[in-house]
Amino acid sequence: MLKYIIRRLLQMIPVVLGATFILFCLVFALPGDPTAGRCGERPCPPAYVAAFRAEYHLDDPLLVQYALYLGKLLRGDLGTNFYDNTVVSELAARYPTTVKLAVIALLVEIIVGIIAGVIAGVTHGRFLDYLILVSSLVIISIPTFVIGSLAQLTFGLKLRWFPVTSGDGSWGQLLLPGFVLGSLSVAYVARLTRSNLIENQRADYVRTAKAKGLSGFRTVTVHTLRNSLIPVITYIGYDFGSLMGGAIVTERIFNINGIGNFIFRSINQRDGVSVVGAVTCLVLVYLLANLLVDLLYGVLDPRISHD
Repeated sequence: MLKYIIRRLLQMIPVVLGATFILFCLVFALPGDPTAGRCGERPCPPAYVAAFRAEYHLDDPLLVQYALYLGKLLRGDLGTNFYDNTVVSELAARYPTTVKLAVIALLVEIIVGIIAGVIAGVTHGRFLDYLILVSSLVIISIPTFVIGSLAQLTFGLKLRWFPVTSGDGSWGQLLLPGFVLGSLSVAYVARLTRSNLIENQRADYVRTAKAKGLSGFRTVTVHTLRNSLIPVITYIGYDFGSLMGGAIVTERIFNINGIGNFIFRSINQRDGVSVVGAVTCLVLVYLLANLLVDLLYGVLDPRISHD
C-alpha cells in the first residue's frame, strides 16, 4: 500500500507541471493591459507601468515567466498578486468557506443521491422509479445559475427559510448554497446508483443470496449495494475537486467570500498571479481526492489490490 501511495504521488508531479504550464500560458498569453484601471479613469504614468511590468516580469518571454513562477511554487510560494498581497494569505482567508460549501454539497450528493438511486433501483419500472428519473433529468437540464436564482428567490426572499447571502460564511448560512451546488451532482449520483443497482441485481451472487432466504432489504444493503457503490464512489471523489472549482457560479449568486468568488474577481481584474495560484491549489485538491478514491476501492471490494 505504501509503495502504491508513493508511486501515485510521484505520478502527480508531471500532472501538476503540465496543468500549471497550460494554465500559466492561457492566463498570461491573453491580450490586454493588466495595468488598465489601476490609476482610476486616467491612464497610468509610463513610469508606473514600467515598474509594474518589471516587478511581475511581464516583459520577459513566457517560458522565463513560467520558470520563475515554478521556482517560487517549489518553495511553497504562490506569488504576490497585483495588489501586493500574497496569494497564500488570500487563499487561506477564503479556503475554509469554500471547503464548508463543498462539504455540504458533497453530503447532499451522497445522502440524497444514493438514497434516491437505491429507491429507483429497487422500484425499477414503477412510479417512484420514473418520478426520480424525470426529476433528475429536469435538474440536469437546468443551469446552476438558474437553480441558484430560483432557490434564492423562493427559499430566501419569499419563504425566508434561509438567508439570501452567506454573511459570515457559517454552516447555517451555507446550507442553501450547498444544496444548490450539489443539486446537479445529486441527479448524476442517483442515476448512476440506479443503473448499477439494477445491473447487479441480475448477478449470480444476488440470486444465490435470495435462494438462501435472505430478505430483500439485507440482499440490497449487504450484497448488491456494496458492489454498486464502486463507480458511484469514483464519481463522488472526482466530483469533490469539481465542486471546489465549480463553486464560482454559486459563490457569485450568494455573494460568498470563497475561492470561487476570488477567482472570478481575479479574472475580471486580470490578476493572473491570483488565478494561477488559486487554480493550482484546486488541481492539487483534485489529485488528492482521486488518490483517496483509489484507496477506498480496497475497502468496498477486498478483491481489488494496490500491490
